[in-house]
Amino acid sequence: MKKIFMAVLLLVTMIFAGCGGGGNEPAKTDGNAKKMDKITIGLDDEYAPMGFKNEQNEIVGFDVDLAKEAAKRLGTQVEFKAIDWNSKEAELKSGRIDIIWNGLDITPERQQNMLFSDPYMDNRQIVFVKKGNDQGIAAETDLAGKNVGTQAGSTAEAYIDGNEALKTSFASFKTYGDYVSAFMDLENGRIDALVCDEIVGRYAMSKQENQFDALDVAVGPITQFGIAFRKEDTELRNKVQKVFDEMVKDGAAGKISEQWFGADLLKKK
Repeated sequence: MKKIFMAVLLLVTMIFAGCGGGGNEPAKTDGNAKKMDKITIGLDDEYAPMGFKNEQNEIVGFDVDLAKEAAKRLGTQVEFKAIDWNSKEAELKSGRIDIIWNGLDITPERQQNMLFSDPYMDNRQIVFVKKGNDQGIAAETDLAGKNVGTQAGSTAEAYIDGNEALKTSFASFKTYGDYVSAFMDLENGRIDALVCDEIVGRYAMSKQENQFDALDVAVGPITQFGIAFRKEDTELRNKVQKVFDEMVKDGAAGKISEQWFGADLLKKK
């Protein structure tokens, strides 16, 4: 009887093992069937209007609204986490965040370390000065002899650092943790000119009327905003890209753009 019992027990164990019920490894599933419970998005929370804290200390913004709509369509929760923008790649690689969605320019250097969505908006770096004080700046070369500032970790910083002749022509070059501090220094005369994303800078101007002028002076090439993922997260990237394309096609993304900018600025395929 004992031998019969042991034989039955062995048979049952083999059946369960064959069905995936007896091992420590979880059963494999189709990647498209996996449900994401939550996506964590990293951002500079002082980067208005893309992502920033309002007077109620809530994180709001153009990219925030786009991300919320995408998460809703994916059927997942979304969390927004403020990060050190100068350490954004490390934050992504460490797994502390899953996505960077915050007016991030696509550059060859960043593409080496991050996986990007398709571009969704054009962007350029332009010069901002105090109201009525253009100092004869009509081209980037006219920044020579000026005290120039920009945000640390920005496309503008990368361009200026890579252009030694331009950088050494400045009287000084200062970087800031955020553009709020940079505009404050510009207002107080600690810097003569600020190189900033046009969209971000013009939004800042609208909140401080008669304080600054935006000069039609591009610094570096026109760039494009993209959503960044870890290099290996192709499945997540493709899922987000799919729903974002749907948002653009059905007009939901355009409506969000109109709410923030008064126009649909999104790129169309």
